[in-house]
Amino acid sequence: MNTEQPLALLGGLTPRQFMKRHWQKKPLLVRHAISNFVPCLGRAELVALAGQEGVESRLIIDSDKGWKMKHGPLAKRSLPPFSRKKWTFLVQGVDLHHDGVHALMQQFRFIPDARLDDVMISYATEGGGVGPHFDSYDVFLLQAHGQRRWRIGRNKDLTLQSGVPLKILQNFEAEEEFVLNPGDMLYLPPKYAHDGVAENECMTWSIGFRAPQKGELAREMLQGLADEAFDGLGDALYRDPQQLAVSCPAAIPQALGDFARQVVDQAVQNPDLLGSLLGEYLTEPKSNVWFEAPASEPALSAGVQLDRRSKMMYDQKHIFINGESFRVAGKDARLLRVLADDRALSAMALRSLSPDAKEALLDWAHAGWLHARSMT
Repeated sequence: MNTEQPLALLGGLTPRQFMKRHWQKKPLLVRHAISNFVPCLGRAELVALAGQEGVESRLIIDSDKGWKMKHGPLAKRSLPPFSRKKWTFLVQGVDLHHDGVHALMQQFRFIPDARLDDVMISYATEGGGVGPHFDSYDVFLLQAHGQRRWRIGRNKDLTLQSGVPLKILQNFEAEEEFVLNPGDMLYLPPKYAHDGVAENECMTWSIGFRAPQKGELAREMLQGLADEAFDGLGDALYRDPQQLAVSCPAAIPQALGDFARQVVDQAVQNPDLLGSLLGEYLTEPKSNVWFEAPASEPALSAGVQLDRRSKMMYDQKHIFINGESFRVAGKDARLLRVLADDRALSAMALRSLSPDAKEALLDWAHAGWLHARSMT
């Protein structure tokens, strides 16, 4: 993507300007971010998705008796009538299940794939919403159908209401207010308080981003180090030929503590291993994602394209796909990076790969991670 090209999606800003001025800093309202926007997925399709096993969904009702929330799958008959006001249902990860939604998400790839998460779609009747809240991550709120009124503010007090099933701010103070029409979009940085209420029956697409927590990332990396430690560090035993006789046998020897610290330091200081573990973690599919093997032998001679559910990234030494890492160099590395960036590889590029790389792509095709490139 040309990061110096002004985009209507960003209100005429270039991706470089947006990242410098707004990303994780301040909101941006864009009128007509997508002109004449017509959603590629309607209410009936969204209702059907909400009823499927393996699709994360929620029903939220704002009633006289307070907030109510129900987790999916949500059968159609379990939803209130659409003539009833003040309720909404949300479907997470719609880009994993719909090619059109996945294609729209590609417009936001001026932000690294390692940060891009998914598209959540909310459908609300008049007055529907989820209450004033904040997200811990960046989000683009694209209005797809109907109108939604957004109130936003830089709340310093992030105290949440108690006794409700949602994370609703106790003391929300709005500073700005906008009504978004189809094609309008609002960007909000992390922890920027907001409250969206449907003016009429409406649909909003939320393009969300991931931000690994320190503790989560440390756990995953250290677990990976533990799994690799024996092979990487060998089986040398602790030796203490200078150990003296002791009068306090329960005390742990200082030398043994030093040995343990040296072992951990040696494992952590392997940058190649750490890079590999990070890439595997970042491309690991979500727990509700699975792939289907092709019904027949895949023919890849016309080129390949990644399945919409596949996550593929790279660093200087590796290619990562769906939680697995492959060490690559030379022409193979260059062409597989093209596949990761463009999510497709031409027939000509495919012919230039080494036999080992071609075999890897065939294995990925058998696993359902990529497919023959569409000629349409």
